[in-house]
Amino acid sequence: MGEEMEIQLMTDGGADIPVRISSLRDIKVVPLYIHFKEDHYKSSEIELANFFQKIRETGELPRSSAPSPNDFYEAYKQVDPNNPIIMLSLSKALSSTYDNAVAAKTMLLEEEPNRRIAVINTKTASCGIALLLHESVKMLEHQASFEEIVNHIEERVEQTTTLFVLKSLDNLILGGRLDKVKGAIAKTLNIKLLMRASSEGAIEVSEKVRGEKKSIRRFIEQIGDYTRNMEDKIITLTHCNAEEHAKGVLAEIMDKYSFKDSYITETGPLISTYGGEGALVISFFKD
Repeated sequence: MGEEMEIQLMTDGGADIPVRISSLRDIKVVPLYIHFKEDHYKSSEIELANFFQKIRETGELPRSSAPSPNDFYEAYKQVDPNNPIIMLSLSKALSSTYDNAVAAKTMLLEEEPNRRIAVINTKTASCGIALLLHESVKMLEHQASFEEIVNHIEERVEQTTTLFVLKSLDNLILGGRLDKVKGAIAKTLNIKLLMRASSEGAIEVSEKVRGEKKSIRRFIEQIGDYTRNMEDKIITLTHCNAEEHAKGVLAEIMDKYSFKDSYITETGPLISTYGGEGALVISFFKD
């Protein structure tokens, strides 16, 4: 049991991790907070069915907030001081999660200077973080060192492509992220938004497409704009409460491209708040 067996992987509630990945390794998740006007939850505590139900009943979108520096500090403290920690954080451009994880690292290193903690800004979310966790798990299985994994994942962050397609603009409008007038026009024209994580990890609109069928077709076609050699790559997909739809789209993707493997799971409350029901997210490494 050399050092390589003891590296602790960690992430936050902005990640959506398929069971097939989380079952391979103990991955500690520091939850985010979800605030409805009346109720407050940790992202790890709220069942998604209840979450969507609550949005429908109240007509309000919850706010989310990052884990505090103290939350991260406590999570780090629970890890054996001899075990290095690699923390894969939700995109810094979307949340103060990354900064808080770094602040906690600084706090802990003042007390325990021999600890090794790397906090990585993944510049992505949801299945993008799952993709990077999968890569980390694979490296751990190959007995890679702490430094090797950190350097490799930092390189991989720059190659991670994360694409979204929204079924409805309701959540963006409710959340005040889309001007109401623009939203109304878009809805009457049946405009669907294709979005992506920018190079800095913010969310940007990449295309506007009319109609759902066409939007899904473009969503799938886009993959080919980023990568050619899929045989040695995997793709991760997450969906907002739309499993059958997601499985159908994933089958089309696997049919069109020869990815080595695919992972699918549902989006947690954070991404579901942004995307709304029916939203799909995919992530893969570009060439």
